[in-house]
Amino acid sequence: MSAGLNYGFVGCGMMGQEHIRNLNLINGSKIAGIVEPDRDMRQRAATIAPQAKFVSSIQELLNIQSIDCIVIASPNYLHLSQFEEIFKTRPLPLMIEKPLFTSPEDNARISHLLENYTEPTWVAMEYRYMPPIAYLLENMDDAVGDISMVSIKEHRFPFLSKVNNWNRFNQNSGGTFVEKCCHFFDLMRLITKSEAKTVMALAGQATNHTDEIYDGRIPDIDDHGYVIIEFENRMKGMLELCMFAEGSCYQEEITVIGKSGKIEALVPGPGRFWQHDKEESPTPKVVISPRKGKAVQSIDIPINKKLLDAGDHNGATYFQHENFLKIIRERSQPEVSLKDGYAAVQIAFAAQKSAATGKSVEMQNFF
Repeated sequence: MSAGLNYGFVGCGMMGQEHIRNLNLINGSKIAGIVEPDRDMRQRAATIAPQAKFVSSIQELLNIQSIDCIVIASPNYLHLSQFEEIFKTRPLPLMIEKPLFTSPEDNARISHLLENYTEPTWVAMEYRYMPPIAYLLENMDDAVGDISMVSIKEHRFPFLSKVNNWNRFNQNSGGTFVEKCCHFFDLMRLITKSEAKTVMALAGQATNHTDEIYDGRIPDIDDHGYVIIEFENRMKGMLELCMFAEGSCYQEEITVIGKSGKIEALVPGPGRFWQHDKEESPTPKVVISPRKGKAVQSIDIPINKKLLDAGDHNGATYFQHENFLKIIRERSQPEVSLKDGYAAVQIAFAAQKSAATGKSVEMQNFF
């Protein structure tokens, strides 16, 4: 393997282009080939990956022998079948965007890949690598002692327009808790160091996309909801999501509480969506609040402007790729494994079911 890596891309829309812009910041990285059926997305990708060869199929992509690894950044409903095609044709180290799959009915298919895909596989969970959240994860045990609770609030803008507006329908995305929130269920597993036992949820479509029609259908994607989780070790987690709160100062607020106090990561949304013209977007920060007598600490976590300009995830995509490169070179285990991606989507499916039925879901009986 060369000093850098040659990447093949399956899908090069909004997220695929963010991956490429961040790889362009890593010395030695090269985009060798791209599969992207949409003409407009191909043209945009060509401006940031001028050396890439555009091909019409995964088979053609895998025939480019110089490719060292693959990034799947296609629409959600394509991830699993494209993963299977790579497995059958030419298994390579793989970074695959979340979610791994979009229907509980496909559980056996993803389980087969979990058991049999031997190349390093990294599920793209960007939120772990946002600098304020990474700081929280590294310091939470010292800051709060024995952890009891984790809460995550995301108040943000609506789903963006994607190619053919595939993300407007549950059958394509898996549902809002799958598409948007598997990131947060991944964080909860990481923080609690446990698996979900019971999941309860409420959700609905209050505002977004109700005036849109595609092929005679009105979008059915939820735009707000709550999820409460009890983990096997009896820790509790809660998610609050609102996707019509684009004026929020902080888009994500992650709070971990233990016997000694609490630690919070406060993360602004992408600067290009900041609505308040007379003031700058806030700096990400971490706040540590001890229970007894000690001073509150407020720690700014500034992020390099080049990383902010490269994407919408506060530099996380860059740090993720740095670590992906390292595990390929060292042939070590990914920090975000197939098992992690699978478990996060399981919780998301349980939340979707609970919201639809009005009943809690016991994870041991779910699949």
